[in-house]
Amino acid sequence: MIFQDNVIKEYLKNVYFITGTPCGGKTTISRELAKRHNLLVYDFDEEFANHRKISNSVFQPSMNKVFKDADEFFGRTVEEYKEWLINNTREQLDFVVVDLIRLSQNKTVLCDCHLTVEEAEKYTEASRIVFLIKEPSNLIEDYCNRPDHQGFSDFINSASDIERAKATCNTVLKTLNEKRYHDIKSSNYLWIERTKHSKVDETVRRVEQHFGLVHKDFSTDILEIRKVDKDTDCT
Repeated sequence: MIFQDNVIKEYLKNVYFITGTPCGGKTTISRELAKRHNLLVYDFDEEFANHRKISNSVFQPSMNKVFKDADEFFGRTVEEYKEWLINNTREQLDFVVVDLIRLSQNKTVLCDCHLTVEEAEKYTEASRIVFLIKEPSNLIEDYCNRPDHQGFSDFINSASDIERAKATCNTVLKTLNEKRYHDIKSSNYLWIERTKHSKVDETVRRVEQHFGLVHKDFSTDILEIRKVDKDTDCT
């Protein structure tokens, strides 16, 4: 069964999406927003194991692909690795949409996910999504140093050639996200770029205002615009 975009958007009208590129701050900002506004956080990555259990290898082959160890996982070519990641996310998205429709019927849901600009156009309105981005170079160290990604860090460090595994992963993340990064920056969606100058409170406040979770303070906006112009931190 194929649903038209307007039908999906109607059933997801109680969902706010925080998406973007790796290490852009999606998890940090979504958790802080949820704490401040008593929202339910739905984490795309955390639900993978549950979705895999109810998936089918015929219809979701990438989700069901098994690797014997880190050497086999990171030993793929960049193109093979990238294609698997793209297909894996696409296959899981069907499960995610069904979950969000169910969960958001009686409550507001904040979805920490991996939507592209094209997918955003299909699933939601511009007022209910924000893209948090980071320039996609040398991401793997940041990724592995996060407490919530300790399992991945342990896995990549179990490879026979750790530096080669990290280099492969870095190349995959860079090639996969370069176009997305530029597509987001040239889109009409709100995007906020994470840099060494970024502050969590400032980013949270901008997302709150965009989502209409707080009243907009125009005097503060003027100060913020001046600061952004000075630091060239984000759009």
